[in-house]
Amino acid sequence: KLEVAALKNKSGEFLKPSIDAITAAAAGEALPDSLTTSITDSPGKGAYPISSYSYLLVYEDTKDTTKGEALAKFMWWAIHDGQKLAADLHYAPLPDAVVKQVEARLKQLKSGEKKLLP
Repeated sequence: KLEVAALKNKSGEFLKPSIDAITAAAAGEALPDSLTTSITDSPGKGAYPISSYSYLLVYEDTKDTTKGEALAKFMWWAIHDGQKLAADLHYAPLPDAVVKQVEARLKQLKSGEKKLLP
């Protein structure tokens, strides 16, 4: 087992890495419209200072409708039902506010004039 150290965050708390502390870091930073930001040293209470998002880059307008729909549906699943599996895979669930922003972006995905999600 790898030993870990408790690190001091911006709120002055000493925390060891945990699923909850990483979710707190994500909740402590506003996510801009680009959906990219650093949550390292987030100011949120209970936030582990060395936290980060994992990203998936996709075309906003894909040429292959079938593949685009499959990917959009997978990403929708990942931010909803898939989050139930996150902790077992050592990933932190996204805060509700982040999920809502990602939902809005996913609903903009298209193939030509066709939206990939309802």
